[in-house]
Order: sequence, then C-alpha cells, then structure tokens
Amino acid sequence: MVVVMVVLIGFCFIVAMQYIRSILAIRSLRRQLEEIERGSHMEIGVGCRQRDVLELCRQLNRLRQYWFQNQRQYEKAEKQLKQNITSLAHDIRTPLTGAAGYVQLAQECEDSSRREHYLNTADNRLMELGDMLEELFLYTKLTSAEFEPNMCELQVLPLLSECLVGLYSQFEEKGVSPEVDFESEGFQVRADEECLRRIFHNLIQNGLVHGKGGIVIRQRGCSLFFENLVSETSLPDPKQIFDRFYKADLARRKGSSGLGLFIVKELTERMGGQAAAWLKGQMLTIQLEFPEVG
Repeated sequence: MVVVMVVLIGFCFIVAMQYIRSILAIRSLRRQLEEIERGSHMEIGVGCRQRDVLELCRQLNRLRQYWFQNQRQYEKAEKQLKQNITSLAHDIRTPLTGAAGYVQLAQECEDSSRREHYLNTADNRLMELGDMLEELFLYTKLTSAEFEPNMCELQVLPLLSECLVGLYSQFEEKGVSPEVDFESEGFQVRADEECLRRIFHNLIQNGLVHGKGGIVIRQRGCSLFFENLVSETSLPDPKQIFDRFYKADLARRKGSSGLGLFIVKELTERMGGQAAAWLKGQMLTIQLEFPEVG
C-alpha cells in the first residue's frame, strides 16, 4: 500500500510539473506574440521540451513567417500603386496642360494660319488624353470578372487597314509608312471586333510612339507579327513588356499610359489566343497567335 501511494504521489508530481511547464510555456508564447504584435521580428521559442508545445511553437513560427511575407508583399504593392498613380497623374496632366497652352496661344494669335496650327496641336493633345483615359477605362473592365468578349468570325486585313488609316496623320508626322505582308488576304480569326480593333491600335501606337522607323505587320498561318526598330537607349525587356505600367523609356514619352501592351496580352488571352515578344538586336517583334477558325 505504501508503495502504491509513493507511486501515485510521484505520478501526480510529474503531471503537476508538466502542467506547470505547459502553463509557463503558453505564457511565454503569449508574451512573445504580444512583442510581435508591437512590431518585433523575433523568432518564437520555448524552453519546454513537450512535443505538443514544440509543435505549437513551430506552427506559430510558420504563421509568423507567412504573415511577414504577406506584409512585405502588401507594402511593396502599396508602394508600387502609389508610384503608378503618381506616374498616371503626370501622364494625364501633360497632354491636358499642353492642350490648354496651345488653346491660349490660339486665342492670343492674330495670324490665322498659326492659330489653326495651335488649335490642331491642341486637338492632338486632347486625342492623346482621350486615348489614355479609354485605356484606363478598359483596364478597369479587364480587372473585373464580369468582362466577356463578344466572339464572332472576323476578317483581319480590312479591320487592320481601318486602324492604319485612322493613324495616318501620325505616320505622316513621323515620315514613315507601314508595311503589311499577308500570305492570305482572307485570313480570319474568332474574336471580339472592338477588342481586336483595340489590340491593333495599341500595337501600332506602340510602334509609332516608342519605335524608331516604320512598322512591319506580317501574317503567317494563325499568327500576326508586329515588328519595329527601337532606340538603343530604350530597349524594352521582353519579359516585362506586357506588365502593367511597364515603360522601357524612363523619360516617359508622351501619349503612353504604360497599359497598352498589358491590354494587348490580356485581350488576346481572353479571346483564346496568345501573345509573345522578343528582341533581336534593336528589332522588337510581338506575336499574336489565334486559334484556327473552322
């Protein structure tokens, strides 16, 4: 009987000590979590060797690491968003300020020919602004899950020709002409007409604004290739060229929101196609590949 009592007392003592150690470990964990909540980057640790407590400590450290990674990503994204908003505000303000300046010059000018020149220039600046705002509006639509393209079979060459004609004045201003080479003039794709029109407009506009020289547009099989020379001082990174707000030209040339090629890739993929880009020397090539029709 005495032996049994000694064993029971010893067992109770061991259980009590384990309980006390567990309580102390939990209190230590709580204090460490409070420190982390106040901004500490300390790693959580306990002196207790109980398996469940050690496993709890490991899980808390994994959660801590996950939380810190999310926090860093959030801070990075927030910083990038602020930079993008600042850049967009600058991009929008530039043509608006330019248009206002030319309108004021036209109002003060007595020479009719120069007045017409000022008003035409102001009109061009407002068109740049309108195009940028349209891209921003389309960008907000693309980020919505509700966006659905209206698919139908379209003949590509007439639609592309319309886009080229619409930008004729810009080609004339740069003193260049587009080169179009289709192996099949009846080439068709299944796409949304307005989306395809926007894709062509953005690609041609990108070549005109950021390119150096003319634009070559080729059709081979189910693919379209848009090629143009780029300046040696502003070579784009093909891996980043379709990213939102990406600009190879740090001088931020006029008429660009940094969303044009992002919209090209996003619209192409929404319609079941693929977009790719590569650089060979100073020649930038952007390929659009569409699913076969029929």
